[in-house]
Amino acid sequence: MTDGAATTTDSHDDVPDDYGTLYVVGIGPGLPAHMTQRAKEVIQTADCVVASNLYQEFLRDDDTLPPEDSDDGPEVVRSSMGQQVELTREAFERVRAGEDVAHVSGGDPNVYGKSDLVFTMADADDATDVPIEIVPGVTAALGGAAMMGAPLSNDFCTISLSDKWRGWDEIEEKLRAAAISNFVIVLYNCWRNYTRAIDIVREERADDVPVGIFNDAGRGESGRNLDDETFSITTLGDAKSHDEDVGGMGTSILIGTHETEPWSNDYETYLVTPRGGRDVDDF
Repeated sequence: MTDGAATTTDSHDDVPDDYGTLYVVGIGPGLPAHMTQRAKEVIQTADCVVASNLYQEFLRDDDTLPPEDSDDGPEVVRSSMGQQVELTREAFERVRAGEDVAHVSGGDPNVYGKSDLVFTMADADDATDVPIEIVPGVTAALGGAAMMGAPLSNDFCTISLSDKWRGWDEIEEKLRAAAISNFVIVLYNCWRNYTRAIDIVREERADDVPVGIFNDAGRGESGRNLDDETFSITTLGDAKSHDEDVGGMGTSILIGTHETEPWSNDYETYLVTPRGGRDVDDF
């Protein structure tokens, strides 16, 4: 193992001395101001970093990883959607050979990220001897909510619109249940079925409910969909007319409740969902 490698948790006390650790590392939106110190340390001290081209670019720009032509730092392996199983299997073998491996995930690994694959593969490949640590990161719902003010100050949920893993019937059932239950809803993977999802929620929620559409939260000018991180505020009834604001994989949509309200100061209009029926004197 590399000298100075990130230490493992107490639950790994029985790990063989010659093993490394497999870290699944959430880097949030990928820029340094929104990455935890723990994530940065794990990546910098790992023997091998598995990351997509986009995440490699982010990590090199802020010196978490050295320049591409440098001989310093960890070995960097490019990942892609079609290689996840093979790369995870390779990571198990590297850990058994004594390497610390940092498998990079955007956002948080537990929010539609890579962590479930690692545990599923460990079962399938009889790799339960491999120590695993999940390093959390800022997910899009939190980053986007921060851009828009305080829309998640009461109960909320996230729902992915991708039907790759779940059938649309199940997605529709979740959307309807969340709408009826008065959760603030944050939709992920909106490039697939967002207009369909809006129609379902409108059956259970008033058209004047505020909606926020945000792109590349926390990525500033490094976003992959638009020229900059953006958010726009509309209503549930008008949300389907905002195709130009739904840029792709970096887009999420936040659907408020009947309590969510626009709030403006001298500079911007935000969304606020109050925690409950209280005023300032109750705090």
